[in-house]
Amino acid sequence: MRLVDLHCDTLYKAVKNQISINDKSLDVSICRNGVFSNKLQCYAIWIPDKYNGDSAEKLFLAAHKKLNDECRKNNIYLINKTEKLKDKFYSHEHTAFFTVENSTALNGKIDNVKKFADMGVRMMTLTWNAHNDVGDGADVAEPYGITEFGKKVLCEMEKYGIAIDISHASDKLFYDVAELTSRPFAASHSNSRKITNHRRNLTDKQFKIIIDRNGLVGINFNRDFLSEKPESASKYDIIRHVDHFLSLGGESCICFGSDFDGCYLPDDIEGSRTMYDIYNMFLAHNYPESTVNGIFFENALKFFENFDI
Repeated sequence: MRLVDLHCDTLYKAVKNQISINDKSLDVSICRNGVFSNKLQCYAIWIPDKYNGDSAEKLFLAAHKKLNDECRKNNIYLINKTEKLKDKFYSHEHTAFFTVENSTALNGKIDNVKKFADMGVRMMTLTWNAHNDVGDGADVAEPYGITEFGKKVLCEMEKYGIAIDISHASDKLFYDVAELTSRPFAASHSNSRKITNHRRNLTDKQFKIIIDRNGLVGINFNRDFLSEKPESASKYDIIRHVDHFLSLGGESCICFGSDFDGCYLPDDIEGSRTMYDIYNMFLAHNYPESTVNGIFFENALKFFENFDI
């Protein structure tokens, strides 16, 4: 079985708790990975909204060092921007991308976009839930949308090959990004608002824009985003969200953005080892194997390959 997981917070936990990204306590670790012939994990460094300025940039730099050190120690191939993604994915059991959750990490410095690209950042979530230098997150009551600095950041991200991620963005910021950019963008860990009416999920209109842009949407395993009755959420709710996205024509843009180590999981999802059960769950629900493989790894590989990074 092969897998690309577009988002986890494992790196943040490893940095803050001073543990290995392979620690057994984590949702994502090689010892808990299940049966994978090839796996690409996007390791995000989450910058909580309480961080700003130098403290945010300092956390980013600490995470960059941590991920590089841990990949060397644990035989995980950290793919840099000059390498062919598919070649490295298929030739290594474990590969990794470095991503950023919250552009507060830029510390208000436009030159940091190129610096981050040179340091291997492959994707960056523009906001977390609050307002930052780029725009408004999902919890902002009266969102303004993109800032002037944010417009410059979008241009630099497209220029230097960092994929734009609009998970956590306010609706206003989403539409500003769609209007101001031309390249594919992602919602790395967001579900369907039609199925679960949560501000962090995507409306049908937003999802169709991502389809038209040849973008990517990662299904999030957070129980609050899977079900409006989160205490009874289960892995079967994943099917409901995928079914709906497929009904909108999204077969080529659905993948997984598990949010492992950063969310409250349903009781029947136990970290990345459960992905094997989820694969078989799709087959048991009469999904063609070609569709399942698209969701598990092919759509994400195509997105990053076509992104010309």
